[in-house]
Amino acid sequence: MSDTTPAASAPSIEGTLLERMGIELVEVSARRAVATMPVEGNTQPYGLLHGGASAVLAETLGSYAATVHAGPGRAAVGIELNATHHRSTRSGVVTGTAEAVHLGSSLASYQVVVEDADGRRLCTARLTCMLIDAR
Repeated sequence: MSDTTPAASAPSIEGTLLERMGIELVEVSARRAVATMPVEGNTQPYGLLHGGASAVLAETLGSYAATVHAGPGRAAVGIELNATHHRSTRSGVVTGTAEAVHLGSSLASYQVVVEDADGRRLCTARLTCMLIDAR
């Protein structure tokens, strides 16, 4: 993968949690990744967007970006994720944007902001990935 990878050239999500949650990659590069996710099907029993769904979106985005940063023959594995949920939503589509905080040779960290369709911040997350040799 190059430093800027079109989302279309990312690995297939068929049969993965990303497919089940309806996550659609829009942009993936080492410094930034963007994806959307529907609220429908990703709610908790009270009808609100599940906090775990926001966390899955955040880890997905940071991991994809970190994998691009890691380069050929290497992979990224999440080692720490935290998320602060500021508000929620009951419908529509949310957008997650990961921005690099640190791009090292063994670790990469990202801040991920999840927003609703009106641009209101729902969640702020931070993900740190360890960069390892792929098998």
